[in-house]
Amino acid sequence: MPAGTDRLPEIDHIIVLMMENHSYDSYLGAMPGRGDGIQRGASNPDERGDPVVARHATAVTQPPEIPCQSWEASHEQWNKGACDGFVRSAEKVAARAGFARSDAARIMAHWDASDLPYYWSLAQTFPLADRWFGSCLGPTFPNRRFLIAGTAHGLTTDEPAKCFDRPPGGTIFDLLTRYGISCTNYHSASPARVVAARLLGRHGRRVVARVAPSSARRRSAALHELESKLQCTNDVFAVSVLHHLLHVRSIRHFFADAARGSLPAFSIVDPSFVDYSEETPQDVRLGERFAATVISAVMNGPAWPRSLLLWLYDEHGGYYDHVPPPAAVEPDDTAPDCDDPTARYDRYGFRVPAVVVSPYARSNAVVHETFDHTSVLRLLEDKWNLPSLTRRDAGAASPIVALDLDAPPAFLTPPALAPPALGYAAAPDYDFLA
Repeated sequence: MPAGTDRLPEIDHIIVLMMENHSYDSYLGAMPGRGDGIQRGASNPDERGDPVVARHATAVTQPPEIPCQSWEASHEQWNKGACDGFVRSAEKVAARAGFARSDAARIMAHWDASDLPYYWSLAQTFPLADRWFGSCLGPTFPNRRFLIAGTAHGLTTDEPAKCFDRPPGGTIFDLLTRYGISCTNYHSASPARVVAARLLGRHGRRVVARVAPSSARRRSAALHELESKLQCTNDVFAVSVLHHLLHVRSIRHFFADAARGSLPAFSIVDPSFVDYSEETPQDVRLGERFAATVISAVMNGPAWPRSLLLWLYDEHGGYYDHVPPPAAVEPDDTAPDCDDPTARYDRYGFRVPAVVVSPYARSNAVVHETFDHTSVLRLLEDKWNLPSLTRRDAGAASPIVALDLDAPPAFLTPPALAPPALGYAAAPDYDFLA
């Protein structure tokens, strides 16, 4: 078949809702009888060798800075597969940030249905993928690069000033556009922040990055919003103003498109990275409210019978997970830009929560296949018979296995799910999401 041929006509709309910074164990690991969760008595040693046991979180807010997911911290946490470096890594970050050493223990915390009822209900209803890994042992920007390009292209940090490059194979937005397939990145950033990010440009961002204090607590609110967070996933690679205008829309457009049944063939929905992405020190319930409102808009919209939504997280945020990330296919010949000359993109990151939401979803299923963010690319490439962007997505497994396309859709009528802890956002209240 020629490239661009639709080989999955049952699904017209594929939506990726990627939230921020939580491991599988931190959100879903305590769920009884479903998925590979936290083992009883699981612990990590601190710097003195004393065990710190995984426990239920004492708050819905998170300690600032301490759960660290930097390239260096993630590799220390992995510790060649032992997964015993979480607390020691957090203690180092706490010492540098001036926090109490005891705060590092919160990296072993997990939440449950009493904190995040909607998330647990979602994971208990639709297919749960308990082997969905981040694409690399590193922070947000490299992992979101894998989502849209199948490669981090050398990036190992979350520095916007280092994002002015382009992968040789382009991004999935480039590929879909080439074949006339509609695609959009819906974002929750305020219009002023998006315009400012565009106007700063390459030179301006680099200057701001150099002069900005290293501690997020000492940055001004404006700088924190503009420089330390993404505006949208599409910006992890430098984009022209024209490219931005073609593919980036506000969250209000998403809700309008969902209500009309006019969502594009592929879309990424981003939360506000400042307040509602669930990154530290945010209240995790705000992110749940955002995600629940987005998922509800799809499930109750006219396009639901032909939709597939993936709820997942970009990386583990430094939180404990007990499953060692397996080896992965190197995406290309570009080595990570870091102090370690032996570093490679040859291993997945830690597991993240992932649920496949669709009327065709298998009922009461747990999917144990190994996925990473390039599995989204594999799904899109399989659906439209498209070439791979890199070696990583060429070898990735597709989450299509979570669907049953040979039987009447089990969830054609949207199931009743537990409401989010803070309730859904009503249409007039969508501004709170930006």
